[in-house]
Amino acid sequence: MGRNEVFLEKANGLLPKLRVQRVEPVCAAELCQQNGRTAAKPAGVWQGRTLAKGDSILLDFGNHWVGHVTLRFASVGSHPDAPAWLRVQFAERACELTEDPEAYTGWISKGWIQQEQVHMDVLPAELALPRRYAFRYLRLEVLDVSGKYSLVLTDAWCDATTSADDSALAPYASGDGQLNKLDAIAGRTLRECMQTVFEDGPKRDRRLWLGDLRMQALANYETYRANDLVKACLYLFAGTANEEGRVSACLFLEPEIEADDTFMFDYSLFFAAALRDYMCATGDMDAVRELWPTALRQTELAEADFDANGLVRDRDQMGWCFVDWNLALNKQASAQGITLYCLRAAIELVRALGEPDEVLRESLAKKTAAAKAYLWDKKSRLFVSGAARQVSWASQVWMVLGGAVEGAEAAALLERIAERPDTEAMVTPYMMHNYVDALLAVGERDKALDVLRRYWGGMADEGADTFWELYDPADPDASPYGGTIVNSYCHAWSCAPAYFLRKFYR
Repeated sequence: MGRNEVFLEKANGLLPKLRVQRVEPVCAAELCQQNGRTAAKPAGVWQGRTLAKGDSILLDFGNHWVGHVTLRFASVGSHPDAPAWLRVQFAERACELTEDPEAYTGWISKGWIQQEQVHMDVLPAELALPRRYAFRYLRLEVLDVSGKYSLVLTDAWCDATTSADDSALAPYASGDGQLNKLDAIAGRTLRECMQTVFEDGPKRDRRLWLGDLRMQALANYETYRANDLVKACLYLFAGTANEEGRVSACLFLEPEIEADDTFMFDYSLFFAAALRDYMCATGDMDAVRELWPTALRQTELAEADFDANGLVRDRDQMGWCFVDWNLALNKQASAQGITLYCLRAAIELVRALGEPDEVLRESLAKKTAAAKAYLWDKKSRLFVSGAARQVSWASQVWMVLGGAVEGAEAAALLERIAERPDTEAMVTPYMMHNYVDALLAVGERDKALDVLRRYWGGMADEGADTFWELYDPADPDASPYGGTIVNSYCHAWSCAPAYFLRKFYR
């Protein structure tokens, strides 16, 4: 198959123009401690603030924004006789500002840290910072300036960008203040990630990831309904498939469209699920017909990962299948369940196209039987994963979503796993989204809503303007990367409340 320029041209014709809004700081702020957490509180006006060597000022822009920042400076005292040397730091959460960027030693590149050092040789000056930032807070620190003059911050603003049309946002009013708040934060999360494509996070990694796209698209169908953006992203993935037809886990947009060399078992298969969701939301059968071969190809390529009995082969390779950010999680059972889920989506697609589905149905039946024969533990009455027969939440959730168990049996399975404190936990909103989906699939509406209230409500209680990439209620500042300073606190896969609340709880 390989690169398809026709698909890429079609995608480029669908990509949106960015909307630009000028926003200014709402106040100066200062860091404080609230309930043992770092927060920011108002600290007066910012405009006209005089800054000498060693001084700093924290600007609060009032909400999360994505865009380019401009600062204006004048001076007081003698004529400036030396350059002004500044450090500028940006943060989505106030806690990021408590970390020393130079002390960060995590495995994610330090290049993602949102900071700059700049010199101004001539004053007054307008300093238009060249990079795009994702932030609420901006801290400006004067590293050095001549003792003969001081800086004056006269103006500051951000040209904030999104492709989301706020006037098209469907209203949501449940009569429940907490649910309304969760929907608003989730909608803001989606909005900020809607740039030229659906980015996974506008701070990091600023790419189009297939697993994130599936969840963003679901939220989009219930909110902004920018369905051409979903369509463009699907064509981008199909248009950048490699020579054997496998779609990458993520795409780079600049300097030109290019697939990453990262391929993940589950993300490739999710192309079929994302296309099925697009079909159900739009009825656009012309696009489905063009993209169906790409979806089918992902199921065909996955066959190489199964043994003769229809069981997915376990691997020790890091990142072969994502599932969740729990590094101790064995992925075998989850991968089996995800395959079942995506095969069911593929069968829906092929039936809608009026084409034969026997091969897919046979594959689904064989792999379902293998899940029950080799991954079901009769003693615990739970699904196990890998040679160590690990028990995890993810394994049960994906077996329910994949239809390995159904109805009352599936509901009982989710109850049993909840009674096992010794299991591998779910650690991201990405996996929690799938858990809520599984609860709804077995008719547990009240339990699903309780998860939304407790988990996403926990982030809201922590002061979230947008929902985060990772959230551990027991340790809200946890990071899989080695520091909050590189965590993404506006992340596409966490916008679940906007989808579930609007679709199931109106």
